[in-house]
This record gives sequence, C-alpha cells and structure tokens, in this order.
Amino acid sequence: MPKICISDVRGIRKALRVGLLLNVLLMKILRNIGFGLAIFSIGLLSSCSVTMPVTATSNSVGEKVGKAKSSQIIGFFFDGGDMSIQSAAKDGGISKISTVDFKSTMVLGPIFMRYETIVTGE
Repeated sequence: MPKICISDVRGIRKALRVGLLLNVLLMKILRNIGFGLAIFSIGLLSSCSVTMPVTATSNSVGEKVGKAKSSQIIGFFFDGGDMSIQSAAKDGGISKISTVDFKSTMVLGPIFMRYETIVTGE
C-alpha cells in the first residue's frame, strides 16, 4: 500500500478549497448574469403609452373619431404612414374638427415605436 505524505494531504485540501472558491465565484457570476438578463427582458417586454393634447377649437365635441398612424423600428425604418390631421379627419369622416391629440406608444423598449394622431369632431 502506498504511503500518503502529509504534504500530499495538504495539497489536496488546498486544491479542494480553491475548487470550492471557484465554484462559489462562478455561481455568483451566473446569478448576477441571470438577474441582469431578467431585468433586461422585463424592460424589453414593457410598453409605455403617452397621449398629449395638440389643439382644441371652439367647435362642439362630436361623436366621430378619426385616427392616423405610423410606426418606427429602431429609429430608422418608417412604415410610410401618414399621421397628418387631415388624414385622421378623413379616416373618421370629420368635417368640423374639435380636438386633436397625439399618442406615442413605445413597445419593446425603444425598439418599436407607434405614433398616432387622434381627431374628434362632427
């Protein structure tokens, strides 16, 4: 039977300690990466919508509503939509405009944006 020297036992213990420390360090790194990815994905999956008034006239508020939309992807590509007040009024069949609102919706963080002009009137 081979003899085991005390220095061999100490070396094995030291190697085990180093291995355990590396394992703990690796687990902490992986946990932090997982936490960061979770926060990042929550940010991407959230959306935000803001509606702001643009103008109002003295015309009475009617029941008709017209909308004109346009989309943007990563700030560069537009779908070519016409968001003018005139096209929104035409969409709702409105001849007398009473209010104009602008709605901005952000989906998937700043990756996908949708803009909308909302017109009400008669």
